[in-house]
Amino acid sequence: MVKFSEQLLIWYDQHARTLPWRAANGCSVDPYHVWLSEIMLQQTTVRAVTAYFEKFLILWPSVEHLAAAPVDHVLKEWAGLGYYARARNLHKCADVITNTMGGKFPEKAADLIKLPGIGDYTAAAIASIAFGESVAVVDGNIERIIARQYRIETPLPAAKKAIKTYVSKLTPQNRPGDFAQAMMDLGASVCSPKNPDCQRCPVQNSCAAAKADDMERYPIKAPKKAKPTRRAVSFWLEHDGHILLERRPPKGLLGGMPGFFSSPWREQASIPDAPEYLHHAPTMAAWQPSKGIAKHTFTHFHLETQLVTALSGKRLNIENGFWHPVSELEGIGLPTVFAKIAQLKTLGR
Repeated sequence: MVKFSEQLLIWYDQHARTLPWRAANGCSVDPYHVWLSEIMLQQTTVRAVTAYFEKFLILWPSVEHLAAAPVDHVLKEWAGLGYYARARNLHKCADVITNTMGGKFPEKAADLIKLPGIGDYTAAAIASIAFGESVAVVDGNIERIIARQYRIETPLPAAKKAIKTYVSKLTPQNRPGDFAQAMMDLGASVCSPKNPDCQRCPVQNSCAAAKADDMERYPIKAPKKAKPTRRAVSFWLEHDGHILLERRPPKGLLGGMPGFFSSPWREQASIPDAPEYLHHAPTMAAWQPSKGIAKHTFTHFHLETQLVTALSGKRLNIENGFWHPVSELEGIGLPTVFAKIAQLKTLGR
């Protein structure tokens, strides 16, 4: 009987996706490309990542180039990709690899995981794909495949440990990186969450869920908690064609990114009214509300924001604030949440 890994690799040799971070046939794998793509792909789709990956390689073709770049430049080019702590850790990691490791990535998952921004999955993926270490690589696609192969009844996330044990046993000593990428491709193109194409699956014969015809039941997931909604007011202060922006603190949500001064993002029944939000305005002014509400969803909460606008008679110096041309606002790299808020300005009052 042909082993699971052998069946999968035969399929992969014929159906592997062509992705910009994968090495072409006969070419050596670049650890920098693997690392960069895996950081970008955390909680983000291949479609969204592709253009960012290609842009980063043009700007910073090696880990040394990335380490030498100002972190603000990296954050600006990351804008729109979300989860900005990844960008800050990306820069920190590049600095460590360049200045303490001579530009060489560690080759073992146990060493990679010690670097900034690299967790268990990312360390395993880099070690497997870039350096051929036979280590279990488990992402969401792979969890789904294994949960169906063995009809694992334990809900996620509690099932993660058992799934990793199965993947460890299945991962071959030969071509472990190709095996990991084959599993990712199988989950992305065949073993999909809805309507899996089992007839095209190279490991259908060993799949317990396929035999029971209940594939979509797996993986079983624990009920999600309802996300709370936070509400706030953001301030658009303009002077002589420039807008006052805030540089957010280095740590925390959207750390180091540009944005609007805002009232605190709090769970409350309605948007803060004037007496409340004026306590948080960057300056006293004749603030006027714009039409509409900007809505954005973060990992753990929803945010609803109203924009209020005012003109300033002079360019004020505000702590953590800086002035930027309104005409160049799109080019500064606003996070998506602030880009949505900026769009309210076009709705007028």
